[in-house]
Parts: sequence; structure tokens; C-alpha cells
Amino acid sequence: ENVARIEVIRGPGSALYGADAYSGVINIITKSAADISGTEFGLRAGSFNTRDVWGLHGGKIGSVDVAGYLRVGSTDGFTGRVDSDAQSINDGASAHASLAPGSVSTGHDAVDGSVDLAYEKLRLRAGYRLRDHMGIGGGAGSALDPVGQARTERYNADLSWNDIELAPQWKLGLTASYFEYITSYPTPLRVYPAGSVVGGTLFPDGMLGAPNTWERQQRASAVVSYSGLAGHHMRFGIGQDDLNMYRTQEFKNFAFTPGLVLTDMAEVPVEDSFLIPRRRIVRYAYVQDEWNFARDWALTAGLRHDRYSDFGGTTNPRAALVWDASVDLTAKVLYGRAFRAPSFSERYSVNNPVLRGNPDLKPEIINTLETAFSWQARPDTQLQLSVFRYAMKDIIRTAGFPATRSNTGAQNGHGFELEATHDVRSNVRLVGNYAYQRSTDETSGEDAGYAPHHHVFGRADWGFASGLLLSGQVNYVADRDRAPGDTRPKVPDYTTVDLTVRTHRRTSNWDVAASVRNLFNADAREPSLYSPGHPTPVLIPNDLPLPGRSFYLQLTYRL
Repeated sequence: ENVARIEVIRGPGSALYGADAYSGVINIITKSAADISGTEFGLRAGSFNTRDVWGLHGGKIGSVDVAGYLRVGSTDGFTGRVDSDAQSINDGASAHASLAPGSVSTGHDAVDGSVDLAYEKLRLRAGYRLRDHMGIGGGAGSALDPVGQARTERYNADLSWNDIELAPQWKLGLTASYFEYITSYPTPLRVYPAGSVVGGTLFPDGMLGAPNTWERQQRASAVVSYSGLAGHHMRFGIGQDDLNMYRTQEFKNFAFTPGLVLTDMAEVPVEDSFLIPRRRIVRYAYVQDEWNFARDWALTAGLRHDRYSDFGGTTNPRAALVWDASVDLTAKVLYGRAFRAPSFSERYSVNNPVLRGNPDLKPEIINTLETAFSWQARPDTQLQLSVFRYAMKDIIRTAGFPATRSNTGAQNGHGFELEATHDVRSNVRLVGNYAYQRSTDETSGEDAGYAPHHHVFGRADWGFASGLLLSGQVNYVADRDRAPGDTRPKVPDYTTVDLTVRTHRRTSNWDVAASVRNLFNADAREPSLYSPGHPTPVLIPNDLPLPGRSFYLQLTYRL
């Protein structure tokens, strides 16, 4: 309800965005005062005891544009069934401790709030997000945990000053931001349930842990653009990120001495906890040039260097050649390289019964080459086709027990995606896409697994003269191989269908929407992990369930 639009930039984007722009960038743009222009209240209720209320306001206070948003909600979460889990395997024939067959735990309470203030070229945004009483899904150790609960709090603020005229053809943009992220477990994780035996040690109340973290991120950047050279538009950027996990805290009822032993539930010294506080400074610089070197031809090239205080530097280029072949047809060839920096946990986690860090980890790297076509076949029909190849190296993978991370993976793949949009009439629109991909693990020469070879999505929107809009969508996921070494049958295909009917605001201030998701209650599942080298490499054999059929009703009132 507070999203204005969502932009998707496909392909590696580290040349502009740095870490984690690995295979694309998804930019979720929240509403400004102009997008809201008034006051709106809403409420929503539905399956799994889901309830939300919210308010939006957009307007002016003097010459300042003001937008505000507040939402409060909760859900019990869906209760998909897990027939067997890690503790089922530990139990063996005795089967005395596992809670499987049982349900995943996915409930939570939520509070979202934000404010957006704009004055001429200055913009200040701030927000708060709380997720409380969060369920642990399939369990921290892949053993069902209906007791453990997580809590996360996020505080964010950013101040930007854009389009500052430095000189003719020169402009400057400045941004500073602050982000704080707190994760805690008011009710400790039950890694393994009451009565479990782990490593030969009996845990009468279960194996319990609460790994709490406090992280603060401060960022500052400057971008200069220059358009004084004929046919060129250049951007130069510099910045620094201060990423500081300034506090960690752990409560647990076990210790390694060196074997696993039962202890009283208590806070452990920081040096004996799962993660010691860490700080990372990132400094970067980049340049990009958009060059219209001939009529209907444009070349965009960029290069960025990031230097991390804990593992060194990485340099990533990108290039895109665009040809406007005709009024209706555009062709592109794109190359990009991107990286994913190892997280604090991946590098520095210690004393963890499930996962261990590796301080020698390097970033994961991907190189992608793509050819894309966009064709306005008719005024009411648009087609897009993209064909791609990629190669990944230094993939961070885990092996053994407790699992230890290392840069041991390499993978390559290819595929294509075809998209179509067709306006049947002024009030009927059809949208669909088909994606095909095949990826190969270079070590084994086998399919890399997990991802579907075929993915089909279709959507239809039909607007009635009475002011109703009927929308339906179909999502088909098919042909998912297992990871190399995983001997389970392929992940089952699934098809889900969603339907929504809503009003168009015309004369009334009220809007109503009703929807059903997964209409036919398909047993949709995502593949559970396979961990080579682990004594039991498959901990949840029957995969992880997705929500079944669910219903929602939403009311919105605009002043």
C-alpha cells in the first residue's frame, strides 16, 4: 500500500551499485506526497488470522512536501506440513523427540512507519520496521521449532541533495544514510527439540540458543554528472560505507569442550559466542559514460572499484550497446560482472552448532553476456526476448558438520526469456512470460539443481464498465533437478492460480478488494538444501511447503 512502483534492472549491476547487485537490482520506490495527495485509511483480513490496518497521508506543510505512512498487522502464518525433519533422522527407529510430522512456524507481528519530507532539491526520508514474534519456519537446525521466536528492528534515514548546479553542464548529487538492524530471540531458538540426543549428549529441554546481533551502517556518497561533451553523458561517483556489527550476544545451554556438552541456559562471554563484533569499511569509486556515437546507436560503459577493509578490492565493469533498429524494434548486447561480498556471519561465525565461518573467504563473482530485443509488433502488442549466458566462480558453499564455508563452487548456465503484453480491448490486458534456463555445476558436470528449467507466468486484467476490475494469474514452475549428489527424485512441479476482484475508485471514496491465492490448493514446495559432507546431507526430505489456498478482503477509504 506504500509502494509507488517497482523497477527491475536485470543483469549484473556492481559497476554502479557495488555488492549484491549480483544478477539484477530490484528498486522498490515508496510513495511521495505527490503519489498520495490526500489521506487514506485501509484494513485487510484473511486466512491464517491475518490482520492489517494502515494509514497514508500526502500533502504540504508550507513549502515542504510531506508523506507519512503507518501500518500495524499480524498473522499466525501458514501451517505447511513437514513429514520428516532433522530430528526424525537423529531419532532413528526410536522416534521419541521429533515433532514431525508437524507444521512450519511462520507467524509474526508487524509495525511499519515512514516519513518523507522534500523541499526543492533536498529530501529527507526516515523509517522504522518491526517484526516481532516471528516463527522460525522449518527450524534453525532443520528440526521443527514451534516455540522459538525472533524479533527484528530496522531504523533507517537518508538525506539527499540532488541536481546541484556546479557549472554549466556540471551537476552534483550528495547522499548520506543511516541504517540500524537489530536481531534478537526473546524466546530462544530450539535448535533441536526436548529429549533430543545430539553428539551423544541428551538435551532434556532441547538444544537452545539465542544469537543476538546489533548492526549499524553509515553511508555517504557523491555523484557528479557532466554533459558538456557532444554525444556523451558522464557520471563520476565516490563513496564510503561504514558497516559495523558493533554488538553480539548469545544465550545457550550447550558448549564445546571440545565435545558437545549440556550446560545451564546462560549468557556466554562474547569471545566464546557465535560471532565476535566486527567492522568493515568500504571505499569505492566509479565512472560511467553514455555515448551516442552514431544515429540510433548508443554505448554505455562503466567501471567501479570497491575496496573492503577486511578482504581487499574488487573491480567490476559493465557495457551495453543499444541499436534502435526502427521505430518499433530495439536491440541490445549487454555484458556485466558483479560480486557478492561474504557476510560477517560467513567469514567470522564460530562456536555455532550448525554453520562455521571462514575468515579467508573471497567474494563470489559472476560474468554475464545477454542479447535482448524489444519489438512493438502492433500498437496493442509488445514482445521482448532476452538470451543470456553466465559463469559464476568462487561460489561460497558449505561442507561437513558443523558445515564450514569455502570458495569451492563454480557454475555456468544459459537460457532465454520471452515476454508479451497484449491489449485485447481497452479494458482487457494479457501479460505473460516464459523462461528457460539450464545451469551446470562445473565440478560434477551435472545440473546445478534447485532452479526450474521451465517457468511460465500469465496474467489477465479485465475492467468492467461497472467499475470492477477482475485479475487472474497463473504461475507454473517445472523441471527442477536436485543438486549434484542428491539422489532424491526431482522436485515436483506445481501450478498456482490467484484471483482478485476490486473496485475502481470513481464516485465513491471506498475501494474494496477480495482475493484468493492458490485457488486450487496446489501442494507447492520449494527444494530443501542438500549438504554434501554432512553425516545426514538431507535434513528435510519432503522439501519446504508453500502456502495453500488462502482468502483476503481489503477495504480502503480515501478522504
